[in-house]
Amino acid sequence: MHDDMQRVAEIAVPVERAKAAIDLMATYQGRVLELSRIRREAIEEAQASGMTQAEIAKQLGVSRGRVGQLASAGPPPERAFFGTDLVTVSLGGKYEAGKGPDENPSAVVVREDLDNFEHLRKLLGGMKLEAQYEVIPPTGIVNLNRDNHVVICGPRLSPIVAQVLEGDDNLRFEKDRAWHLVDQKAGTEYRSPQDEDGSAGDYGYLGRLPRLDGRGTFLYIAGIHAIGANGVVHYLEHNLAELYREVRTRRFSTLISCRYNPDTLEVLESRRVTPLYRHES
Repeated sequence: MHDDMQRVAEIAVPVERAKAAIDLMATYQGRVLELSRIRREAIEEAQASGMTQAEIAKQLGVSRGRVGQLASAGPPPERAFFGTDLVTVSLGGKYEAGKGPDENPSAVVVREDLDNFEHLRKLLGGMKLEAQYEVIPPTGIVNLNRDNHVVICGPRLSPIVAQVLEGDDNLRFEKDRAWHLVDQKAGTEYRSPQDEDGSAGDYGYLGRLPRLDGRGTFLYIAGIHAIGANGVVHYLEHNLAELYREVRTRRFSTLISCRYNPDTLEVLESRRVTPLYRHES
């Protein structure tokens, strides 16, 4: 920290020195925010283990009232599920309707995925995390080797994502007469109600998968149809704290079912239909 401050102080050009100071302050503020999250989580864990606020206060060298303040200060522990800084949400892009790759079309994102981003942005904002989105080109090429990364893109739109998904020995997408999801452990198929009887329901995949560089993970969300991903986001909005307590930031995968309003595409209900399969011992 001292070296960083010294480096900034020694910049000769005043405007450049001011800019460097602003950038460094932003970095420190981000670290303070994450440290406050870690502190809050640690106090919650201590209480869950049976320690009283008085016992925690004594060991921390603060008053009991201060422990109560610290236990509610800072972002909630589940913020770590998404990351520690600006979150990038990669959305699968398709060619414009009626245009092929030879016509130099721009990539477009379906309405459901833009809705997903808005819901995620609000969820993250409530935990003091900012979010931005990018469009995965129709070639399906996406850089998975990044921190704070969420990918919402079906395997049929991205061969890179499809390749990573093959590493999940528990759950996977398959296609015969239609795309569907399979729980290989239980031997159960999950076919979209849209394809079976036309009713307003779908299934989605939620997991934390390994980056290609082996240096971390990314969050992955995809539905059999686009609306299935909305069901996953709805599930996260209503169950994130419980899910984080179960898996923290370790690798896992599970399947989510949803029902939605066919006129507005608003998700009405979502629930987990498979176990939380852990990918790490």
